[in-house]
Amino acid sequence: MKLLRFGPKGSEKPGLQLEDGSRIDASGFGMDWNHDFFADPANLGKLAAWVSTNAASAPRVADDTRLGPAVARPGKLICIGLNFSDHAEEAGMEIPAEPIIFFKATSAMVGPNDDVVIPPASEKTDWEVELAFVVGKRASHVTQEEALDHVAGYVLHNDYSERAYQLERGGQWVKGKSCDTFAPIGPFVATADEIPDPENLAMWLTVNGETKQNGNSNKLIFGIAHLVSYLSGFMTLEPGDIVSTGTPPGVGMGANPPQFMKPGDVVELGIEGLGSSKQTAVAWRK
Repeated sequence: MKLLRFGPKGSEKPGLQLEDGSRIDASGFGMDWNHDFFADPANLGKLAAWVSTNAASAPRVADDTRLGPAVARPGKLICIGLNFSDHAEEAGMEIPAEPIIFFKATSAMVGPNDDVVIPPASEKTDWEVELAFVVGKRASHVTQEEALDHVAGYVLHNDYSERAYQLERGGQWVKGKSCDTFAPIGPFVATADEIPDPENLAMWLTVNGETKQNGNSNKLIFGIAHLVSYLSGFMTLEPGDIVSTGTPPGVGMGANPPQFMKPGDVVELGIEGLGSSKQTAVAWRK
């Protein structure tokens, strides 16, 4: 199934994208796509049963309706840095011995097609197409063999970054990752059964129609099972948490000379099986 959320910011409702690409209002199911929904594995079966009975009669969601973040505010948004071998090569950095972990504030989350706001005084706002996964079953000190049983599904994420804030201002990367609108999530969460091989998905991103990133998740240094197991050794992963797994080469910082975003730029991105999204850059206003 493909789980989405739609409607005005702050008032999103749960919805679904059907096999024919049409979208329906799933409010009648009685749950949003949040911690409580993902915490009970039986909910996916119940939802499938609800769809089989109600898909034909459920209200349709118009194509021009705003989509919100595909997961209602998660407890954690965890990101993995430098996790593609070809991106590490682009950055001129050694392959990490262990995953590089940083957090992104959940307040940065927006819908997949919402504007991205360039922070005041920013000169180094950058893009990163990323494959993210949503935690299903609670995970604490799980083995790699158990790990994928704790993944509910997969979702497209653009891990926007302000590189000066991230790398030139001291402290942790979270400062350059958490600006408002820097985490478009969606258009939908594809449940794990929809993505049989998450480590072999084409990934792409364009800026103003020019291809910047054209990669594949088969270049992940640390795969999905490794990340679930590794992270769960340091913190409990809760249902609904999102983990973003890193980006392929082609980020603005890696260009020669570097290329960063300016108001009016249009970024489009997608991942095989996970749809696409589009953001227009706008200047920050009070």
